Amino acid sequence: VQLQASGGGLVQAGGSLRLSCAASRSLVNINVMGWYRQAPGKQRELVAIISSGGTTSYADSVKGRFTISRDNAKNTVFLQMNSLKAEDTAVYYCHAREVITISWGQGTEVTVSS
Repeated sequence: VQLQASGGGLVQAGGSLRLSCAASRSLVNINVMGWYRQAPGKQRELVAIISSGGTTSYADSVKGRFTISRDNAKNTVFLQMNSLKAEDTAVYYCHAREVITISWGQGTEVTVSS
């Protein structure tokens, strides 16, 4: 599956952004979709995932601030990010895990100014 991420940008600390990840086909048979991020000089880390059944999981650093959701009708996964902090600055990557394949989107950059 091909993934197209969008929605990144520059925002002040405390602000909000909504990232979108549009898939090239139906999400129904995709086991898990999620968002990862990579800050400069750091390893890529998991931010949030959502299963085909709607079960979600979050990194401790974003719990209570970020919400992942999926719209199967639009083949799209969203990441609503509230109360953004400077440490959320990173390139955010959309991710899809199927039975035998893993796909990555191209990344969308989020910069939070303090």
